[in-house]
Amino acid sequence: MFRRRPSFHLATERLTLRQPRMSDYPQWTAVLQTSEVFLKPWEPHRSPEHYTRRGFRNRVVWAERSFVNGRALPLFLFAEEEQSLVGGITLDNIRKGPSQAGTVGYWIGEPYARQGYMREALAAVVQYAFREMDLSRIEAACLPENTASRSLLETSGFKYEGVAQSYLQIAGRWRTHVLYANLRNDRRGRVEGAA
Repeated sequence: MFRRRPSFHLATERLTLRQPRMSDYPQWTAVLQTSEVFLKPWEPHRSPEHYTRRGFRNRVVWAERSFVNGRALPLFLFAEEEQSLVGGITLDNIRKGPSQAGTVGYWIGEPYARQGYMREALAAVVQYAFREMDLSRIEAACLPENTASRSLLETSGFKYEGVAQSYLQIAGRWRTHVLYANLRNDRRGRVEGAA
């Protein structure tokens, strides 16, 4: 039997970021159904099983195990006022030792897009990763034509690093992505001796 441990959470001005729970399933399916057309161009193809209660339970179990083992920090975003699920953010592929790095990915429901929620969530996760997890580098990738995601990254301290050919399967085909990174002690673009 799967036993729930005390839940991890972060708070921002308008959001609570916490690990997914089984009780989130109705809100999760509702926001994904409402946002299906909006999210489809940016998401991997998923089997119908992914959207079932059993598939969601697997996600919840994976989230807790990954957090406990230090491999990932999977969080749902809830708007404070109405406690509505607005999206998700995951710091994954956490590498300790010489690398001290992780990769961030995120999604937002269409009704909540372009309201600054993901900017708040990304800032909170990056700050936590640098200060509490002692990571040195947070990586992100997005499709070149995803101007909203690129703008979010560029205005959140991430810098463009290049292109990865056939990086991920999106909507059923291999797609090239642009790569970004946020460094804890970033001196790129700074003049030597500047504060």
